[in-house]
Amino acid sequence: MVAAAHEGEAPAGAAARRAELYRMVMEDHVCPFGLKSKALLERQGFAVDDRWLTTREETDRFQREHGVGTTPQTFIDGARIGGWDDLRAYFGRHVAQEGETSFRPVLAVFAMAALMALAVSWYSLGELLTVRTVEWFIAIAMCILAILKLQDVESFSTMFLNYDLLARRWVRYAYLYPYGEALAGVLMIAGALIWIAAPVALFIGTVGAVSVFKAVYLDKRELKCACVGGSSSVPLGFVSLTENLMMMAMALWMGARLLG
Repeated sequence: MVAAAHEGEAPAGAAARRAELYRMVMEDHVCPFGLKSKALLERQGFAVDDRWLTTREETDRFQREHGVGTTPQTFIDGARIGGWDDLRAYFGRHVAQEGETSFRPVLAVFAMAALMALAVSWYSLGELLTVRTVEWFIAIAMCILAILKLQDVESFSTMFLNYDLLARRWVRYAYLYPYGEALAGVLMIAGALIWIAAPVALFIGTVGAVSVFKAVYLDKRELKCACVGGSSSVPLGFVSLTENLMMMAMALWMGARLLG
């Protein structure tokens, strides 16, 4: 036996099939992918023979003996399935590939912004759907997107410089952009100093819309959008253009209300 065995309890009604799982369980570290693997196997009806690798030496020896570079490792019917990603693939689950794009981050932002706008509207006005709800939705979305960019302004600016026309001419704009978006969003939530918020939102939204349209629809470039920060997996395209058009529409709407 290459590792100290710790028998996991089989779930009630578990199938006859058993799986062996070798994972690191040390005093100062419990491998999260090992926990995920165990939970997935149990959900699939397997009785898990949960074998702990409790020292660095034990882990290194296991990896040498099986010719693997990482743990956890799962074995089913005596055959090695592999690590966490391999196990997910074995059960037909999606495994993200390097460089893969996804709309999930920006959809999550818009969904949460919508729910927050509805909550604020209900608390403040006693109604769910009002004109102010839509305003809050766009403003809250702007704030959330700004937060994601401000987590790592350096990474955001690097990705932003791939397509933004103004930032390419004046690099400092790539660093100022998320602050401008945050400022406009906060002021629009409060309904205050719209004479500042509207021009800022209109400016950055217009420049952004023109930049995205040129990069995607004229130059046909395949890029990732910096809208949710520098580690974004969101493809530059329709969603990015919509974000900027929403800012422009919000700025024009609130500006018109101010002047009216």
